[in-house]
Amino acid sequence: MRSEFKPSLLALSCALALSACSQPQPQATAGSSGTDRAAAIWPQLTLPVVQDVAMEQRISAMLANMTLQQKVAQMIQPEIRDITVEDMRKYGFGSFLNGGGAFPNDNKHATPADWIALADAMYQASIDDSLDGSTIPTMWGTDAVHGHNNVIGATLFPHNIGLGAANNPALIEQIARVTAREVMVTGIDWVFAPTVAVVRDDRWGRTYEGYSEDPAIVHDYAAAIVTGLQGAADKDFLGDERVISTVKHFVGDGGTVGGDDQGDNIASEADLFRIHAQGYVGGLQAGAQSVMASFNSWQGSKIHGDKYLLTDVLKNRMGFDGFIVGDWNGHGQIPGCSNDNCPQAALAGLDIYMVPTQAWRPLYENLISQVEAGVIPLSRIDDAVRRILRVKLRAGLFDKPSPANRPLSGKTELIGSAEHRAVAREAVQQSLVLLKNNDNLLPLKPTQRILVTGEGADNIGMQSGGWTISWQGTGNTNSDFPGGSSIYAGIKQAVDAAGGKVELSGDGSYQQKPDVAVVVFGEQPYAEGNGDLDNLEYQRGNKTDLALLRKLQADGIKVVSLFISGRPLWVNPELNASDAFVAVWLPGSEGGGVADVIMAKADGSVNKDFHGKLSFSWPATPQQHANVADADYQPLLPYSFGLTYGQASTLSNSLNEQVAADNSLDALVLFERAVKPPYQLVLHSGDSSQTMDSSVAQLGNIAVRTFDNKVQEDARRLSFSGAAKVSLTSAFPADLRSYHEAGSALVVELQYSGNVPDSVLLGMNCAKNCAASINIASQLRALPDGQWHSLSVDLSCLAKQGADFSQIFTPLSVQTDGPLQLSFSDIRLVPAQAANASLRCQAE
Repeated sequence: MRSEFKPSLLALSCALALSACSQPQPQATAGSSGTDRAAAIWPQLTLPVVQDVAMEQRISAMLANMTLQQKVAQMIQPEIRDITVEDMRKYGFGSFLNGGGAFPNDNKHATPADWIALADAMYQASIDDSLDGSTIPTMWGTDAVHGHNNVIGATLFPHNIGLGAANNPALIEQIARVTAREVMVTGIDWVFAPTVAVVRDDRWGRTYEGYSEDPAIVHDYAAAIVTGLQGAADKDFLGDERVISTVKHFVGDGGTVGGDDQGDNIASEADLFRIHAQGYVGGLQAGAQSVMASFNSWQGSKIHGDKYLLTDVLKNRMGFDGFIVGDWNGHGQIPGCSNDNCPQAALAGLDIYMVPTQAWRPLYENLISQVEAGVIPLSRIDDAVRRILRVKLRAGLFDKPSPANRPLSGKTELIGSAEHRAVAREAVQQSLVLLKNNDNLLPLKPTQRILVTGEGADNIGMQSGGWTISWQGTGNTNSDFPGGSSIYAGIKQAVDAAGGKVELSGDGSYQQKPDVAVVVFGEQPYAEGNGDLDNLEYQRGNKTDLALLRKLQADGIKVVSLFISGRPLWVNPELNASDAFVAVWLPGSEGGGVADVIMAKADGSVNKDFHGKLSFSWPATPQQHANVADADYQPLLPYSFGLTYGQASTLSNSLNEQVAADNSLDALVLFERAVKPPYQLVLHSGDSSQTMDSSVAQLGNIAVRTFDNKVQEDARRLSFSGAAKVSLTSAFPADLRSYHEAGSALVVELQYSGNVPDSVLLGMNCAKNCAASINIASQLRALPDGQWHSLSVDLSCLAKQGADFSQIFTPLSVQTDGPLQLSFSDIRLVPAQAANASLRCQAE
């Protein structure tokens, strides 16, 4: 049966969408199959790429000649930091990936030639049958989620939340095509995109990876981006300028309770389909060849191990005949599983285990043993490998030349080309949403004297957000974006061309009073996990940006706020302190596109009007999680809101700024899966220092790298070969007196391995000639080697050593004079914990 399903806005009644909306969740009954159960909710899709008889016969012949070892190797996907070319030659992995922040040769500034060289070396090793007997080509998967975002100089598009505000599927298809071309230049075959999460709680740290809270936009965008990446199924499908796409993360990742990353989605099955699955309907109907399983659970069942959803629904009912790939060690989260041992995932329907770290070795051996023991039927392995080979054949990987010799390979002029950047700049223009414009302050006449200020003004890294070169998007400077433009650079270009005056200021000071101030501020970069919030209040307890806005208004200067963010946030005070307010989201490398809209032509007429409309409702309170079609829908600004020039502002200038009283002092998190802004991890050896801006760093006697403890890259391993220091440091001091007064402890989750030198100093640094440290060597020696422990230090101990808590630049440092391997996974200041600290002191 051909499905003509087309979702409508949630704002419409359920009766206008699908009859399934009102159906109760079906219950499994004795004798009924999971596929029969799924038929009550999930559509049977007619997919555009049909199976070819000759191809299926070829696959059958290949399977008949493959050993069990060769088959299991097709199901293993290791990461480039944990395998060598010789590993590929020996095992013949079906695929491999580079995670966020992983680069060829561990070099953040690896050139396109370096990427191509690794792609070709892995390919050549995979078809070399001298060790494993296999000539099946491998394929490389990468997270190109807003352009080829791992590669220096690539075109970076606005993140998905901004593209959703543009509501232009044709533009989305164009963006995907550009991304595919730049990926192909580096010899990579496969992209882990699009993300089709329908976000229900904006506290979730991956909100910006969602296009909209409305499934209709997500449905249409999924189809558009799959077509752009892979080509049309009836035209240039997986041709020389196309890559394999991945619709992710199946299913319900945007609907977890409390916006908890990797948490539990408790929606009914009808709502799971109606709300959270529409991107898969759109993506599969466009011919998507791979789907990524999600970290989250549905009603308590981890998706990676859920046979009903992966096999009965996705494969059998919806007819998906490509392969399902896991997420980063996601199989290890299934109850009863570990990263290196999980037959449950294969039994549930997972076809490729994404298994970074050295866990791939025992996982490979365990899967072989489990098939030989009958735990996993050989038929399930054959089904998985058939699906993998089917996609490889459809993509022409058996017939294409090696990555270095493909048509686009090495054409580095395409990476960040003017043509590609023009598409990104148009996307920026269309994504901006005008929330407030008192007295038609915008567009700004470029002949004025304009002050541009705020932390995001001349900061391409901040405006690009997470998944930008590094996984979390941190540690980048403007020099890491050759060819890109900051928001300030675009404004300056427009003002200079018109003969006006523009001044850039970091703190809002100015040489001569401006006619208007443009303040660019907002969220610092983050990715999954690190971006999760307790509530939506912007800069809770640290209103530095609000102070800047109010200072400028007190000086009698009109203020235009350009708000960089990965989600709507409660900014009522900042809205009140602004004469005009624009949600610019995360525009990417082409910040000049912002000036195209907010700046008028030289004669004062509109250059480009605002186009964007909110694809996420804007909250009225810090605790609100409003979604269009909610029963009690009262956001500050509704879904689809967005002013254009000439329209009068509707927002009050005296919005409620009160929040519920909360006199408690929260723990100050310094490191949780990543270093928390404004701190950076800095290596010190001899007279040199270096900021860690990648997954690995080395300086003299100290080397640091990320690794997995509980979840992806949530820990850091410090390897000292001699005297050196590592610190969490900010360029500006923090007043931490309230934590000292609250009887807080510095709590560190750590692990050591091997010998402990006589001196291991845990310390804090403050202003000049102000530092304190405590030797923790004896405490480390008392702990079992190789196990995780919580070590806590009463802050009074550091105060007695001279720490001035009113001006702390470095809230933690570790220094030693001999070889030591020390790892940490969580660091925070915890109030009222001094009495329970491992190291206790009495303040004098």
